[in-house]
Amino acid sequence: MDFGFIMIIFLIGFIGSYISGMLGIGGSIIKYPMLLYIPPLFGLAAFSAHEVSGISAVQVFFATIGGVWAYRKGGYLNKTLIAYMGVSILIGSFVGSFGSRLMTEGGINLVYGILALIAAVMMFIPKKGIDDIPLDQVKFNKWLAATLALIVGIGSGIVGAAGAFLLVPIMLVVLKIPTRMTIASSLAITFISSIGATVGKITTGQVDFVPSLIMVIASLIASPLGAMAGKKINTKILQVVLALLILATAIKIWMDIL
Repeated sequence: MDFGFIMIIFLIGFIGSYISGMLGIGGSIIKYPMLLYIPPLFGLAAFSAHEVSGISAVQVFFATIGGVWAYRKGGYLNKTLIAYMGVSILIGSFVGSFGSRLMTEGGINLVYGILALIAAVMMFIPKKGIDDIPLDQVKFNKWLAATLALIVGIGSGIVGAAGAFLLVPIMLVVLKIPTRMTIASSLAITFISSIGATVGKITTGQVDFVPSLIMVIASLIASPLGAMAGKKINTKILQVVLALLILATAIKIWMDIL
């Protein structure tokens, strides 16, 4: 492992975690394809899909800690929403991550592509008036939230992605949660989800620990910086950036699958 390899892995982790903190996602939707495709461009050994999903799961665990810490003040964290969706997604991600060892690399990439496509479509559905709701008056269907989180957890556990790129459009479009509360709460839910995914990946031997450690260090630096930036950016801009990011990733994954 040379210096160039370490720097590339660190930069992938830093960029993904900065965007993670800013947009309320775990960052795997960016880092998954970056880890798959960027190292070979520099003549470095390519990671397998299993290795990438394992590294992603561990990295997301630490990236979301930094983001939640930065959002802990200001009433952005909806504790009821976090409890209902967090428990459900934890169960789902644990089941998904254990089941992933029985899947082929093509199967893992296919699941990732389907999740990214669904998320991309949802992000382009109009979300009118949700940011006019005062944070202390937000209401939602608790059992619908729990059911959707369980489904997201199973799929995201398979790819080690923690599922925030699907949680965010669900919270915005289906549950009608204001943008900044969605970003902060989804980071907390993603942290809970990543516990199940991380344990499942480690216990089934799918984690390459040295690249994971490099990614973790990058995450702890970059995620709080991204969260601070996210507090200052207009919510419409945040929604557009996330939508375009998810769409671009979905297109790239499906080009490779097909």
